[in-house]
This record gives sequence, structure tokens and C-alpha cells, in this order.
Amino acid sequence: MQRRGRLLLALALALLLPLALLLAAAGLLALVPAREAIVPRTDALEMRDVERALQLARQHDPRRAIPGVVRVLRLSQHEAELLINHAAARVRPGRWALALGADRLQLRGSLRLPDNPLGNWVNVELQARQTPGLPQLEAVKVGPLSLPLPLVQWLLDLAIEHQGLGGWRAVGAVAVQQVRLLPRRIDIVYAWGPEAPARVLATLLPERERARLRVYAAHLAALAAAAPGAAPQPLSAVLPPMFELAKARSAAGEDPALENRAALMVLGLVSNGVGLGTLLPERRAELAARPVRLTLAGRSDFPQHLLVSATLAAESGTPLADLIGLYKELADARTGSGFSFNDVAANRAGVRLGELAVGAPMQLQARLAAALHDEDLLPDVSDLPEFMNEADFRRRYGLPGSPAYQRMMSDIEGRLDATPLFQPRP
Repeated sequence: MQRRGRLLLALALALLLPLALLLAAAGLLALVPAREAIVPRTDALEMRDVERALQLARQHDPRRAIPGVVRVLRLSQHEAELLINHAAARVRPGRWALALGADRLQLRGSLRLPDNPLGNWVNVELQARQTPGLPQLEAVKVGPLSLPLPLVQWLLDLAIEHQGLGGWRAVGAVAVQQVRLLPRRIDIVYAWGPEAPARVLATLLPERERARLRVYAAHLAALAAAAPGAAPQPLSAVLPPMFELAKARSAAGEDPALENRAALMVLGLVSNGVGLGTLLPERRAELAARPVRLTLAGRSDFPQHLLVSATLAAESGTPLADLIGLYKELADARTGSGFSFNDVAANRAGVRLGELAVGAPMQLQARLAAALHDEDLLPDVSDLPEFMNEADFRRRYGLPGSPAYQRMMSDIEGRLDATPLFQPRP
């Protein structure tokens, strides 16, 4: 699920409105501060938004696509605006509002400037019109200044390269034929290129971050090769050597939060069925013959829940991780294995792990580099209700947020509070 979400976000970044990346030109933006934001607020992410995003990710997953077959990604104005805000938040805090009309597009943004005596906001406005291919910029304003379009294009190209998205143009991961602008809707007509999944992952991150992931992928491959037999490995046995490497690289001058995120991301990819050969294509055949399988408390689904939530929390913040985890359980209650509170507990443990990974990175490295047991990551939750269908869940707990549901969540949080890994230390 994490990979699908990242692929959809990457598609939006590369195809939908790369105009939002203009905000990376922070030096120019700082020249025109304002005291008021032209975008007062943006809509909060809700459960239906997560459901729709995951539905789109499944429909447009490049692993299921036939290369060269033309497809249409259709987004409402609300969906496109949420994607833009989520993508832009990774670059600079701000708020973006999108307005779509027949053949026209308007994007307004308010970017936060911390501790600026001249004003705490920079306001941006972009106008574009539909063409037979991609939308064509017609006007760009930063505060009261209208910018020359050649300058804007140069800044845009610079921002794309700075964010590591320039590779999308070169490798042919995806070909966009047209972006259609309609009243309150946008259609992206595109086709995936050959070997799209590997190409997408290879170009999704800046080169330095890809290199960092390769380091941890190679280390995990070495750990798997040294393990006896082909049995699944407990997550508690794999985390210490992975974070021992993170600790050593941090001591050598690397950013500890980035090292922690890379270790968690590699483990999260593997736990969800993405082979190490995707990150190490030169060793694809060798690594495919010895896949890495992880367990936690004897189960293969717990590492998936914990590591996906940890990576999301380290990347995007805990509300998104919590919401996606809750959505998955509600979806399982309707059509899958059923709603399970012990899965929710694994999600919450992952969120806490992701918070520590970026909030107290060196402290987490010291904790995880020591010997671990499964219960150090996830306390015993075998007694929690699981495999409930939707009718059973609603009969016993009503809706998420009800008193009965909150009592269960308080029980889970109490168990995690008592877990030494998640207890604060001086």
C-alpha cells in the first residue's frame, strides 16, 4: 500500500501540476512577503479521500499496466488539490487552492515564512490554459510581482532537477499525451513506459537518497544471505543490524533522521513484497532466488502494518499514517480478512517508531542497535478482537470515535506506553 501511494503521488508530481515546484525558488519568494495569506486554509484529509486515493493507486498501478496502452487518470478538483498540498508540503509549508474551468486552470498558494518581520506569507498565483498537450503557463505572480514566463520556466526546470524529478523526463517511465482541463475536473491521458515499476522507483527519489536506499538494501541482502536456511526472519532480529549501520553512518557525518528513514523504507518495501532487486537491479536474479521474509510475533502481516505506518509517519506525519491504517482495517471488515484491533496496534506501534526515527533519531539508533525481542516492538496483543466483519464491528463498537472504540484505542495506547522502546528517556 505504501508503494502504491508513493507511485500515485509521484504520478501527480510528475504529471499533474509541476507548477507547484516553483515554490522551491525560496530566495525569490522571500523578496515579497505579505501579512495575510490569500489561501486561508485547505481541506483536511478525510477517510473518503484515503479510500479514493487507494482506489486510484490500484487502478493506475504500473505493475498491472501493459506498456504503451493509453489510460486516463481522472481527478476531481478536490482530489487534485489534496495531492498538490500533500506533495508541496514535502518542500515547503504552505496552502494551495486549485480552480479548474473549461480549458483553464488557476493555482493559488500561500507559503509560510517563519519569523519574518515584513510578513509571514508569500502569495503565489499561476494561470494556465489547455493545449493539445500539457497546460501552457499564461501568467505567474509572486505577491504583487508579475514574473516573465521564460524566468518562470527556468526556475521550474531548476526546481524539478533539485527535487530529483528530472529523471522522469529521461527514462520514459511515463508518457503524457494530454492534460484536459474541465470544470472542477482534470483528466491526464498517459501511458506507462517499459519496465515502469522499476523505472518509477528508480526516479522517485533524488540520487543521493536512492544511493542511501541501496546501501541498506545491500546490507539487508547480506543479512539474508548469512541467515541459515530460507525461513522467515523475525523483525526483532533484523532491526538491530540495520540500525547499527544507521548509527555508524550517522557517526560518520550522515543525517541520522535520513538514515533511519532509509532503513525503515527498505524494510517496509520488503515486507510488502517488493524485492531487493528493485533497488539493486544488477543483482536481481540472485536476490529473487532468496527473497527476504519478515515476521513479528510469528505473523507476516504485523511487519507490514508496523513498517508501512513507520515509514508513513517518518515521511508524512502521523495523521496520514493513522488514517490509512484505520481505512485498511475498515476495508478489511467489508471485503477482506476483517477488522482486527491487533493490526491497529501494529499500526500504532509503527507510527511511534516513525516518530522516533525522525524526532529522536540518535536515541532510536541506540535503542534499536541493542538486542531486541518481538515484544520490544509490539506488546502481546493476541487477546484483542480481530477478524470482525463490518456488521460485527458496528454492533460491538459503532463507528470509529465512539466510546467503545476509544476504550479499545486507550487500551492499545496503554500497552504501547508500557513498552520500553516507546518510553521517554532522559
